[in-house]
Amino acid sequence: MIVWTLFLLAVVFILALDLGVFNKTPHIISTKEASKWTLIWVTLSFLFSGVIYWLYTTDYIENPDGLKPAVASMKFITGYLIELSLSVDNIFVIAIIFASFKIPQKYQHRVLFWGILGAIVFRGLMIFFGVMLINKFAWTTYIFGIFLIFTAVKMLFSGEEEDFHPKDSFVYKALGKIIPITSHMEHEKFFILTEKGKKAATPLFVALIVIEVMDVLFAVDSVPAILAITKDPFLVFSSNIFAILGLRSMYFFLANMLAKFSYLEYSLVAILAFVGLKMLLHDWIHVPEWASLGFIALSLLVGILVSLKFGKEKVLTDSDLDQH
Repeated sequence: MIVWTLFLLAVVFILALDLGVFNKTPHIISTKEASKWTLIWVTLSFLFSGVIYWLYTTDYIENPDGLKPAVASMKFITGYLIELSLSVDNIFVIAIIFASFKIPQKYQHRVLFWGILGAIVFRGLMIFFGVMLINKFAWTTYIFGIFLIFTAVKMLFSGEEEDFHPKDSFVYKALGKIIPITSHMEHEKFFILTEKGKKAATPLFVALIVIEVMDVLFAVDSVPAILAITKDPFLVFSSNIFAILGLRSMYFFLANMLAKFSYLEYSLVAILAFVGLKMLLHDWIHVPEWASLGFIALSLLVGILVSLKFGKEKVLTDSDLDQH
């Protein structure tokens, strides 16, 4: 538990630095700043794979699957790449939510910051129960595998999906029955007092709740996907956390360029289908860890390169998002 405690404390320390020092004053995150932080998070994530290697040469961390240090590091990187790639759809939905509730750019970082805290808790619970199910009921591996392949096929043949309208969602309507919702905003406050003296939720809080719920729905895909790579709780959790921590900077980096990465969707289909088949065939076919990592990395690389060459030239603007 020492390693788990230190890891969680490090995450809390990083988040405290983020909100209390680096982003103490609300401001618009420029593409340059977002690209810098995206690079920092990706670098830290790959450096942490070295920490994983060291941990699994010691007795400081429980190693239920008896993983060798090099294999544990590769599983961490593979899981991290899966979570990062599956975040692309999440980013597009977040952009639509912000546009729908007209959240000023300088306050978007604050909403995403608090969204991360909720995501860590919900992901942790889903990982805990997912690992418990697989360890207790081995046949659930096949259920997860079938689900991932179904998701991949649905993604491949869905074509143009229906527009997502946050204000028409069940979450928005249910929240309105619990607490009054106002369209008025006072700086970065989540709640304000109305003229009648009643507390009301601002668009910032509403956007936060909708984003939290959407993250849980996206986790339904991503958690089983990483469980296909490893059932080691620490590897699953840490790779998820690093992907979540880097999600904000990646959002500000990619939000205005999402249309150019239209072919990345096919990379996600290939990755989901691969991990789903790996789960279904694990009793008969053993896929080396380097092969899994190589396939996922190659899928992402091809998707990015093809998107940059043939993707739409049009960028995603605020007016485009408002149409949703």
